Amino acid sequence: MRIDRINRREFLRRAGVAAAFCSIPAFLEASVASEPQVPVSMAAGGSPGGNAEKAVAALGGMNAFVSRGDVVVVKPNIGWDRSPEQAANTHPDVVVAVASMCLAAGAKSVRIFDRTCNEPRRCYASSGIQEAVERFAKKNGVADALRIYHVEDRKFVNTSIPNALILKEWELYRDILDADKVVNVPIAKSHSLSYVTLGLKNMMGVMGGNRGQAHFRLSECLVDVNRRVPSHLTVIDAGLVLVRNGPTGGNLADVEKFGAVFASADIVAADAAAAEKVFKRKGEDVPHIRKAMESGLGIVSSSRIRLINT
Repeated sequence: MRIDRINRREFLRRAGVAAAFCSIPAFLEASVASEPQVPVSMAAGGSPGGNAEKAVAALGGMNAFVSRGDVVVVKPNIGWDRSPEQAANTHPDVVVAVASMCLAAGAKSVRIFDRTCNEPRRCYASSGIQEAVERFAKKNGVADALRIYHVEDRKFVNTSIPNALILKEWELYRDILDADKVVNVPIAKSHSLSYVTLGLKNMMGVMGGNRGQAHFRLSECLVDVNRRVPSHLTVIDAGLVLVRNGPTGGNLADVEKFGAVFASADIVAADAAAAEKVFKRKGEDVPHIRKAMESGLGIVSSSRIRLINT
């Protein structure tokens, strides 16, 4: 066996290289740890509306997102002819709480609408959202500023989508394109095609045309729509959760109480946090959330989320 002799200088040089090599994992770990964390609040223990208020307050309050004089679209899920107990639509108390906070922050106008899947009038009535919003507006004398209404086909406009993955253009609702701020207020529920439906998926409600085509490349289409119509704040209703047979539901046996509301300025972080906490799925394991991460719509990893419990 031949043993090479090295002098002291060569020994120190090699030792220095080895030490530097061994220190790389620690350096990378520190670098990752120092990456900015994205806040997502989760409020529980109160009523649906109360949890929404606490979740937004934990992020600095609605004034952090809505400015005086803004025209705001509050976009809930009103897609289905289902009651609040069936958990297919956003809970009406969450919608009212968010709209109220927008007005208190100085919004000039708050508009609420959704392109439904079932017959619009039945969806607006069965969900309880229309009655709750109109009752609140009348009671508080804000009927001129707070409106809930049905979408009109004539108000869908063919819109180009810069840097699109697949949808170079699509018919989008004019009122949301013209809004100063968008507050996305989905309900958390299961979905037969996308595993879960949360904030990103909720924005399909501003699409015109044949939305069924979007399901062939759903992840890319959701990225494109959300890139063109970004949400300034996402407030996820996870009070009653449709855990099976979504998105339509109908059977109360498929509904479980989770009793929380999530909120974040980062729609991808909000979706990832809710997916993990409610459905036990990491954001990276949900195709459309992963695609949104890869496309730069929000956090690049669920590890970047700083969950604020309140």
